[in-house]
Amino acid sequence: MHEIGHVKANNQRWSFCLCNAAIVIALGIVSCVSPAKVYAQGTTATIFGQAPFGEVVTVSSATGLHRHETVNKAGRYKIGPLPQGDYTVTLERGGQTVKTRSGITLLVGQNAKIDFACPNDHCAAPENQ
Repeated sequence: MHEIGHVKANNQRWSFCLCNAAIVIALGIVSCVSPAKVYAQGTTATIFGQAPFGEVVTVSSATGLHRHETVNKAGRYKIGPLPQGDYTVTLERGGQTVKTRSGITLLVGQNAKIDFACPNDHCAAPENQ
């Protein structure tokens, strides 16, 4: 009977060791993967939002960066990736500025939602387009 208790104790120690080894391996994998993932996602940002279909949204910074995007049929736009900094977002129709939003500061890994007013609160393209 003494041997059975000894075998049981050894099995418990073995299970404990395997469990600890699995935890150590899992933590090692997480520590190897997580920093790269955070770094890749955290170095840029995006400006997105709603605006009237077909109009152009331009993002510019004091450093000379300019990017533009035409608003899609759903009435949405997305401009990125953008480095951290201060931005101005401009809505244009037919090459003319309709509305400007300035003083938009993006920090590392941060996104900004900038919506522009749409006629009758309807930004998407009409059904027949």
